[in-house]
Amino acid sequence: MSSVIAMDHLRKLNLDYIEHWVPYSILIGLASGGCAAIFYALLCIVSHWVLGGIGHYYCTPTGCEHSLLPISIVAPPGALADPHTWFLVGLPAIGGIVVGIITYLYAPEAVGEGTDAAIDSYHQNKGVIQSRIPIVKTIASTITISTGGSAGREGPITQIGAGFGSYLADKLKLDDKGRRMMLICGAAGGIGSVFRAPFGGALFAISVLYKRDSEFESLVPAFISSIIAYTVFSSIFGWGSLFITPEYTFTHPSELIFDALLGILCGLVGIVHIKTFHGMRDFFGALRIPNYVKPMIGGLLLGLLVLFMQQTCGSGYEIFGGGYESIQSAIDGTLTLEVLVLLVIAKMLATSFTLGSGGSGGVFAPSLAIGGTLGGAFGILAHALFPGIIGELQATSFVLIGMAAMLAGVAHVPIAAIVMVSELTGNYNLLPPLMFASTLAYLVSSNWTIYEKQVPARVDSPAHREELTIDILEGATVHDAMHVDVMSVHPLNSVQTVLNLIDKYGHIGYPVIDEGCLVGVVTFRDAEQVPPEDREVVRVEEVMATTVLVTYPDESLEDALRKLVLNDIGRLPVVDSSDPRKVVGILTKSDIIRLHAQLS
Repeated sequence: MSSVIAMDHLRKLNLDYIEHWVPYSILIGLASGGCAAIFYALLCIVSHWVLGGIGHYYCTPTGCEHSLLPISIVAPPGALADPHTWFLVGLPAIGGIVVGIITYLYAPEAVGEGTDAAIDSYHQNKGVIQSRIPIVKTIASTITISTGGSAGREGPITQIGAGFGSYLADKLKLDDKGRRMMLICGAAGGIGSVFRAPFGGALFAISVLYKRDSEFESLVPAFISSIIAYTVFSSIFGWGSLFITPEYTFTHPSELIFDALLGILCGLVGIVHIKTFHGMRDFFGALRIPNYVKPMIGGLLLGLLVLFMQQTCGSGYEIFGGGYESIQSAIDGTLTLEVLVLLVIAKMLATSFTLGSGGSGGVFAPSLAIGGTLGGAFGILAHALFPGIIGELQATSFVLIGMAAMLAGVAHVPIAAIVMVSELTGNYNLLPPLMFASTLAYLVSSNWTIYEKQVPARVDSPAHREELTIDILEGATVHDAMHVDVMSVHPLNSVQTVLNLIDKYGHIGYPVIDEGCLVGVVTFRDAEQVPPEDREVVRVEEVMATTVLVTYPDESLEDALRKLVLNDIGRLPVVDSSDPRKVVGILTKSDIIRLHAQLS
């Protein structure tokens, strides 16, 4: 009878979830898709008249994108025959001063990288984003990018979509949890639409909040929102992928050696990118001048960098904006090794100048450009050194691998990076190399992240501390919840004895104590690995773990719970603070839940 009641309760919960979040997700998808369309149209139009009309420089559209306005005969698409170089050098500074005045006057929250601001709102501000921020962010980011600022459109659209999600949550009178979920849906819709990558956009939105965790509870609403937003956006501006690529294939295991090297290289360069980005922000933050002037200085430095690149190698305008043009050129194989290496360095500096000084935009696309040009340079070098293994076509495939690996490393979103690069290029044949390189880059740069507001895991987020009401546990200690009757085993006991205890009492782990001292811990996983015929003769000391995670009677239950969750274990031996080998109790998740129920 109780099982029937439980099933009815579960069915009711599922129906409530569907009834609420399917329409909510569709609504926020429509809103974020519309916002992305407006933002993209503004960006194209203003860029056309400013960079093109004033500077006579028109970026060559990539993939399925195309110019929304007719281009002047004086400067055909992508032509650099008669660009007004000095105008182009000065435009980022002019855009910087305008953006500085707008943002610091109306919405300082719109300064800099938008994704980090949305992450911070999720964790620290109950998902609340002031309604003025999406509007100011749209204007400020349009001006920054359209005047040549080295920034992407993912950061702005993340904050814009998240802002509208927060606004709709308030109008629908949702609680804090609902508002946070709407924020994620808005971010997913914005990214999925403006990059034409609905799957990757949803995965990015749920995983960018953490360094090694995800908001899987929001996955389904994020998917729905991203799909709807993508449909709205593509219905207006056309379908297809952002970049055009050849039919790459993964044909030989030896290629994985080069993928591994590129993944490690991307991880190391990613660390340099992160340190440069944050270092430049700290430098501008320390300048004792009015904040609204700082973006102008960053824009001037960017203009001088472009001038240096033009005079050095005849290429430099590619560092304007998100860097899509340089990615497509690297895929097409039209850039030399020297130019690609210079673009890697220049794009890092340009992005740091633009966003570190207070400009408005995103770091996602520039990171892709850095990874893509680095991969292109690596591919040319690999082909020159090992032409028998890496052909000309394979050499350009490293552009895609570099894009995914760099994003995975600097943003700690390896799965989202793999999926998103596949969607951005319409190429799914390189999944093994993408996975291998991205994983290695993620591991190499695991201690650094471009998004400083990321927290390690859900247990570290105030959003989930509220759900678990850990604040109640902060005032309680392990001593208040632990059991003093410790069921243990001896090192000389057989493995079968452990399995018998598990079968009888249900506990899947036991401390191993010898002469009153803790010497290890043995679990069901340790015991079951022993073949059945040997379990009577194999001793516990042969299979136990000798490195034991413990807690202390005076430790807070919040800290103990964090140990349990982060290490995915169910119980902790409690040891004497003065003698770590003396077991005085045992603490389980059930003990913490029981005490929490008593205190709440």
